[in-house]
Amino acid sequence: MSLKDDVLYELLSAEDYVSGEELADKYSKSRAAVWKAVHSLKSQGYDISTVTNKGYRLTENNNIISAGTVKSRLGYDADVIYYPSVDSTNNQCRRFLADGRQGTFLVIADEQTAGRGRQGKDFYSPAGTGVYFSLAVNTGASLSSAVTVTTAAAVAVCRAIESITDLKPGIKWVNDVYVNGKKVCGILTEAVTNFETSTVESVIIGIGINVSTTDFPSNTGNAGSLGSGINRSELIAETVNNLMRIIDGDYSMFIDYYRSRSIVIGKKIDFIEKGVSTPATVLSIDERGELEVELDSGEKRVLRSGEISVRNIT
Repeated sequence: MSLKDDVLYELLSAEDYVSGEELADKYSKSRAAVWKAVHSLKSQGYDISTVTNKGYRLTENNNIISAGTVKSRLGYDADVIYYPSVDSTNNQCRRFLADGRQGTFLVIADEQTAGRGRQGKDFYSPAGTGVYFSLAVNTGASLSSAVTVTTAAAVAVCRAIESITDLKPGIKWVNDVYVNGKKVCGILTEAVTNFETSTVESVIIGIGINVSTTDFPSNTGNAGSLGSGINRSELIAETVNNLMRIIDGDYSMFIDYYRSRSIVIGKKIDFIEKGVSTPATVLSIDERGELEVELDSGEKRVLRSGEISVRNIT
């Protein structure tokens, strides 16, 4: 990392002021170099208090996303790569994997110019008002089901929102997160396959959350936001920490939580299959996160993937 990144990490980790002399000694740099690093951070928008004979300290006013701010809050060892703007964090993960990158890594961006959602839809991703990130993980037995991965991601987002806000999120199957009847989050999970062995080698879990976005394009539908005053770096890290706990643990432990946050159980829906819309009533969600429904004819079906619309979302 650069000295600027090192200084940022120290400021994020400190509970009080950090002296320039201590930073210079620790990283074998001059105090002038430390001052230049602090000045560079300020020019990026970081609010840093400077007090003679005490040093430097990040104020409470910071809501800047960076690799350092997110990594300092992660409870897991993962590379974090930040972009001020990128076409899509999922696309960037794919490029990294194609270039041979190994292990677990996280790509975050302050803006996506071509954000993608499920069913080929766009995901509106303006700068400064949301969080957009993708986690790339190696596959294992617990990641064999796409539905399981996406439901796990929805649980991670809801738990993160509940841990840092007073909001009560709900989940529209499979993985759209709603607050107060508005969609605030989209999740796109993609598998990376080895064509020679016909096996899935990695899974990319892309998550976009509207934090303080207020103006949405007309084609975004029933979109909403969490609200202002939420630390975006904390929200990213808390979501990833929750997701990694599920991935590293027992997947069966989260399904009850998923059901408890469902906004579709018992509701009238229309599900789309091969271009045909069919009305049904949701009966339950099974252990794999699949949707059990009853058609108007009385026939029972299990939906493993697809798109549904819910009548009267609340």
